[in-house]
Order: sequence, then structure tokens, then C-alpha cells
Amino acid sequence: QVHLVESGGGLVQPGGSLRLSCAASGFGFSFYDMSWYRQGPGKEREFVARIAMDDRSRDYADSVSGRFTISRDDAKSTVYLQMNSLKPEDTAVYYCNVYRASVSHWGQGTQVTVSS
Repeated sequence: QVHLVESGGGLVQPGGSLRLSCAASGFGFSFYDMSWYRQGPGKEREFVARIAMDDRSRDYADSVSGRFTISRDDAKSTVYLQMNSLKPEDTAVYYCNVYRASVSHWGQGTQVTVSS
């Protein structure tokens, strides 16, 4: 059974940084692309970043490109999201995602609040 557990969220001031982690289990992590999504207050869930298997490519939403970096550690079955130069509009619940066997799997999310 796929299990995704996000951590690392919290309250940070504008301009600050956070590193999110997503620990995965229940599937062959190294064989799958992994993604981060977010859902801000009163907003639809939106794509943030994706990293391909073997780290052969990384894609970012325009709103975070140049500020966020996605990475993975296949030995630890963990995907990370380094977030720098955070803005109030980055406030959201951040979710880890994997699409496997025609099913989109999600973690429980971790709250990121950017405020002074």
C-alpha cells in the first residue's frame, strides 16, 4: 500500500526558507516520478514541482521557478522540496504525490505559512 508522509512545514517570515520532506513506502520509489502540489486558502490544488525517476528531469511551476528546488534520495525513498525566498502567496498546504497504477496517491500534507 502506497504511503506518503510529508514533514518540514511551519511558519516562516517572507524571504525565509524551508525544506519539506516526503517519506514514501509501499512501492518501488526509484521507478516513479514524484511531485509536489499545494493548496492555498480558498484555492484549487496546484502543481508545484516534479522530479523524474533517475532525476533525469525536473519541472517547476512558473510561480516557484528559481526559488524552489525539488530533489530525491532513492536510497531513503524520500523526495524533498527546498523553498527559498518565500512569499506570503506561497502559504498553502503542501502535498507529495505519486501516480502509480492509474491512481494518484497523496500524503496528508504539511502546512506552510509565510507571514511577518
